[in-house]
Amino acid sequence: MNLKILGCGDAFCSGGKFNSAFFFSTSHINFLLECGATTLLALKKHRIPTHSIDAVIISHFHGDHFGGLIFLLLEEKKNKREKPLYIVSPIGMDDKLKAAADLFYPGSDILSDLNIIYKFYGAHQQLDLGSLVIKTFPVIHSPDTLPHGVRMEVDGVTIAYSGDTEWTEEIIPLSDEADLFICECNFYSTESAGHLSYKVLSNKDLNCKRLLLTHLGEEMLHLKADIQYEVAEDGKEYIISGIK
Repeated sequence: MNLKILGCGDAFCSGGKFNSAFFFSTSHINFLLECGATTLLALKKHRIPTHSIDAVIISHFHGDHFGGLIFLLLEEKKNKREKPLYIVSPIGMDDKLKAAADLFYPGSDILSDLNIIYKFYGAHQQLDLGSLVIKTFPVIHSPDTLPHGVRMEVDGVTIAYSGDTEWTEEIIPLSDEADLFICECNFYSTESAGHLSYKVLSNKDLNCKRLLLTHLGEEMLHLKADIQYEVAEDGKEYIISGIK
């Protein structure tokens, strides 16, 4: 499995980083994890064709995590995409995309003729996309955004992702023995509802095989030299393999 980080920034693009978006390519399926507002720009910057994306997984309804989806669909409408696109999200994405299309491009009918297959989830559910299995975990963030962490299994590799959240015991089973756990860490020591801090996370005993911090705010970026964990960077590539 290959991972290209298209964006690992927070809602404010702190440090000049793009909004959250992670592109995974595997032998069976290519998928985006998150599709923040800057995602189409990042895809084009890194010359990743949008038609290569088979699925998009969204953790919650904040614009820096799903706000780029309508622009991705606009691109695929222009390209006359015919193959299906799975959109995996909390309940209500179809209505939100219709509202976004009407707001940003009234009269354009972006969603017509696109073969979108919505897969909605709630807490502690499993979704099967054939070669890709997704498990969901409720986390603690702005309740109206329906926040979740997601655990993805494909090609013998397990990827866990926290979404946006403060500490919750759900993170333990979410990340357990994951080959890669991508975890938000917005703050260094500041306590803020709905987000993790490095101070809190570094005192937790996680059982993942590799931990990658994302969604860093200005405080974290300023103290980056003091961080003992691996930190995501826009444009960085990873090869991830499972341990049999």
